Formats: sequence, structure tokens, C-alpha cells
Amino acid sequence: MTASTINGQNVRVEAPASAGIPIGPTIRRYRLGAELRRLREAGGFRLEDVAARLDVAPSTLSRIETGKAPARTSYVLAILDFFGVDDPDERRYLADLAREGQRKGWWAEYDDLLPPGTGAYLGLESAAEAVCTFAVQTIPSLLQTRDYAAAVIRAARALSDKQVDALATATMRRRQLPSGKRELHAILDESALLTQFGSAGVMAEQLDYLSRAAEDPVITIQVLRLATPRQILSPGFTIMRFSDQADKDVCCRTDDNDHITITDDNRTVTSLRNTFARLAAHAESADSSTRLISELAERYGN
Repeated sequence: MTASTINGQNVRVEAPASAGIPIGPTIRRYRLGAELRRLREAGGFRLEDVAARLDVAPSTLSRIETGKAPARTSYVLAILDFFGVDDPDERRYLADLAREGQRKGWWAEYDDLLPPGTGAYLGLESAAEAVCTFAVQTIPSLLQTRDYAAAVIRAARALSDKQVDALATATMRRRQLPSGKRELHAILDESALLTQFGSAGVMAEQLDYLSRAAEDPVITIQVLRLATPRQILSPGFTIMRFSDQADKDVCCRTDDNDHITITDDNRTVTSLRNTFARLAAHAESADSSTRLISELAERYGN
């Protein structure tokens, strides 16, 4: 932990301890942005004041502070100079975050095919310690088979076979995190199980995989039955938690144009956590859900 005095206030920055899940460039951008925003607010500086010092637009600095854009190391050092932060350890830590945040994640090779915001989402997903997701139309990507993923992509977008194959490959890469390293709690609207993508064989394989995935102790799958009187009306969403307390929980939603919106606003995250808890309370238990999924898999297989 290091300390700096800004406008008479003692501001502390603590470098998060390393966790079991590799920390990629996206989460480093979020950490850096959060620290820069905190330092700025602690010093009583306006966003416009700092942006003018850097000779950049306030919107550019805002994107850095929200982790949506990488920051040049020179920018970070100039900001720290402006704030009067002279502790060498703190400066080194934040400069390292900036440097590492400029690296590209594995998803960069698919950037030309991914909808807006997907890259940032995948970066956070790869670093998350726990993921809670409510899926309405399709089975969540982290639980999809390759053929099912390809069928969903074809249904959603007019792409060539080569492009569909590339995105299906990207979906499979999202599942490569070693077992036991990330908790996953998925609540599936029953319509996601009943809507057929691809052949009956593709659906049978997908649902069989889903029922086997539910046997993993870190994976919880619940089904919200269509026949259950609806107490909550909500589009699909995802909430992610990270291993270090320095990283705030984030929630993500996708609009009708496949654009992903990500926020760490406490009120929004808390509201969606409450919604998720209510959905879980009205959904079938994990055991009942697994039996239902297995029955549907057999039905598709016959």
C-alpha cells in the first residue's frame, strides 16, 4: 500500500493481490480508471481540468476513467504529476496498469466480427471469479456447444460460413477457463430450452452437455418454467464478481442491436442482484432443472 497527499488529503492506493484467475488487459484498464477517478475526486479536480492539462477531450479521459479505453503511460504519469502524486511505488503500479492495459486480449483477432462492446465484456468475463446470468432466448454462451453456437450465430446474423466458424471458435475459447476457477450460476427461461437452433441432433447434444455441466460443483443451472406465474419481467442480463475487492462488480445487458452495455454503478448492480435473487427463488431447483433438461435432451434425441 502506498500513500499520497492531494490537496491536503491522504489518498491510499493498494495494488490488488494476484488471484487464481489470470488478470487480462480489460480488468487492468478498469482498475486504472477507478484509481485515476478516485485520485481526481479526492483532489477536487474536474474532469475538464485534467483533460485540458493532457490536451485531450474530456470524453477521452472519461473513457479512460471508466476502463473503456486504454491509457498511454505518458498520460498516466502526466496525470499523476498534475495531482502531485510522487510516491514511486504508486506511480510504478499505475504506470504498469496502463502498460499492461494496452495489451490485446485473445478476442482481438475477432474484433471485426464482434458486436460493439463485446471485447470489453469478454475481457471482464475472462477475469471474473463468479458469473450470474439470466438467459431468455438462448442458452448462455459459456454453456454452449460448438454446433449450437454456430446455429445461434447463423440465426442472428447474415454471415459467411467462415465467419460463423470463427465466431463459434471464439465461443469455445470462452469455455477454456479451467474447471473450478470460476463460479457460474445460470437461470434459463424455459423458452431458451424449447427454441430449436439447428437440427434436433444439435439440440439433443446441447441439452445433454448442459445436464452434464450441471454436475460441476461450481456450476448451478436453474430453469424458470413457462407455466410458472411470472412475478418478475426482465430481459437477460449478466453480473460479474471479481476476486479482488478493488474491482467493483459489473453488470451487462445487450440491446436489440447486440450492443453490450456495461456498468459498475452500485444502484444498478444492486437492483439486478435483487432481480436475480427473485428469479432464482421462482425457478426450479438445480436438481429439478437438471431432470427437466435431461428429459428434453431425450425428446430431441428420439
